[in-house]
Amino acid sequence: DIANARLDAAAALEFVSDPGFGGIAMFVGRVRDLNHGRSVLGVTYDMFEPLALTVFAQAAAEAETAVGPRLKVYVAHASGRLGVGDLAVVVAAGTPHRDEAFRACRSVIEAVKHRAPIWKQEHYLDGDSVWSEGCSLCEPAADIS
Repeated sequence: DIANARLDAAAALEFVSDPGFGGIAMFVGRVRDLNHGRSVLGVTYDMFEPLALTVFAQAAAEAETAVGPRLKVYVAHASGRLGVGDLAVVVAAGTPHRDEAFRACRSVIEAVKHRAPIWKQEHYLDGDSVWSEGCSLCEPAADIS
């Protein structure tokens, strides 16, 4: 899901819930007020939505291959301008057991961060703004197998 409105972590929890699932893991990413020693006022996310949604679906399918078919995954990323404290991304995974839920959630958020065409521009207290270099320079995505 790509949202131009506020993300809802409770909706993610509800979506991945199932009477047979004892494990639910969730990652919630928020806009922080300090990055690399600079005071942040907010961020702007821009993305190529069709490809981002494809990456989200591929990440969920890869998680299902790794942990099994008894899995529900929720992915939502904000688009547009966000302030400090706003939710930027929500990923949740529900499975029968906690280990699979943790692994699936981790693999999906790593895929979103490393592969989705999402760009972040940070806006600083001093009036400057800079586009983030993104995760193409980050350490390799975690392997859940």
